[in-house]
Amino acid sequence: MVGYTVTELSAGRLDELTAGRLLSSWRLDVPALLLAVALGALYGWGVARLRRRGVPWPPARAAAFALLGLGGLVVATMSGLAVYDHVLFWPAAVQNVLLDLVVPLGLALGDPLRLAVEALPQRAGARVRRAVTGRVVRALTFPLVSTALVLATELTVYFTPYFATALRVGWLHELMYLHLLLAGCLFVVPVLTREETLPSWCTHPVRVALVFLDGVVDAVPGIVVMTHGTLIAGSWYLSHAPSWSPDVHHDQQVGGGAMLGIAELVALPFLLAILFQWARVERVQTAVLDRRLDAELAAVPRAEPGGAPAPDRVRPWWETEQNDVADSIRRQTRDH
Repeated sequence: MVGYTVTELSAGRLDELTAGRLLSSWRLDVPALLLAVALGALYGWGVARLRRRGVPWPPARAAAFALLGLGGLVVATMSGLAVYDHVLFWPAAVQNVLLDLVVPLGLALGDPLRLAVEALPQRAGARVRRAVTGRVVRALTFPLVSTALVLATELTVYFTPYFATALRVGWLHELMYLHLLLAGCLFVVPVLTREETLPSWCTHPVRVALVFLDGVVDAVPGIVVMTHGTLIAGSWYLSHAPSWSPDVHHDQQVGGGAMLGIAELVALPFLLAILFQWARVERVQTAVLDRRLDAELAAVPRAEPGGAPAPDRVRPWWETEQNDVADSIRRQTRDH
């Protein structure tokens, strides 16, 4: 396992990038490591606390949080991508799209907010619930607002001095990591986990449409970067490009293509997760309706043999209530 310092990066001592070196080269990023350890420790504490109460927590959620969420964070900030991001543009582009799309998806699939509400004491859990349903959070996570924030973040990073300055200033580079991660979480986490922060009209069919729209929007930065004639952070990469690196313009095109490809790949599991949630909710609602129907039918009086006829039957709820579910059942009854 190879590690490189910032001095070595600036001095141009990096070996030529190969698939093997991309996998074996690592560098320590203390702020990112501390964030990953803190998030992992808090999540593990919450799962352990629920288990002590005898409350199960889905292993798939914990795996998604640890592997896709925290693992993606470590890969983006400390793997070969972080080693070579100061001399090649495409590793930096892959880093940023991982932090903006992949890591938030992994964290959201772990459902950490619900875990916090259930694992914390009642008062603390209530405070967390109030915080995530407050006006500021609801405004920032409003679907169209959060989608616009993600797009604005990507465009700001690449088409203002933000990115070029971050390559020179270490603390700003770390802040950029956090900025991308938070922007991605503002859209992904509420859509997948916190219905309370979404408007009432944001049903599962609407969420499917929003995820599809988000996939289209997420493709925009990659397309713009890939086709943009002016180099992004061009003065930096022209002066720091090692002798073995490809043409800087070609490097930028590769980076834009990687951003586009990853954005479209992430859209598929995101969409599947929403469809799975939708199907699960439909099953739960169907089971509730079936139990209610069975209870109402059991309450209908039956005539005894040779006895007086039974009084007028109790009319089922779907014959008296006016809503979409009742209308659907009435239509099915007429069809049969």
